[in-house]
Amino acid sequence: MAFVKSKLLKQLSKDYPNFLKKDLTKFIEIVLSEIKKTLKRGERVELRNFGVFSTKIQKARISRNPKTGEKVSTPEKKTIHFKMSKDLYKNLNNEKK
Repeated sequence: MAFVKSKLLKQLSKDYPNFLKKDLTKFIEIVLSEIKKTLKRGERVELRNFGVFSTKIQKARISRNPKTGEKVSTPEKKTIHFKMSKDLYKNLNNEKK
């Protein structure tokens, strides 16, 4: 089961009933927008006790079309890399701090 923005909004509005839903929506949009802008600039995003998002450059290469076997030139592109924090790792694996 995926964790989507609508579920996040629902959980936040349940946990913080004194905030308006439209304000929480705007807050989520601002946070995600800032993360996107930062990654687009090539900078890293660190969320304490959660993890770090950074961009890596995937080199241009020659790949194959799996359907036809034809060689295809794949251009250089940026990808997003995520490294979880030690706290999140321990929490996922039920280890004590």
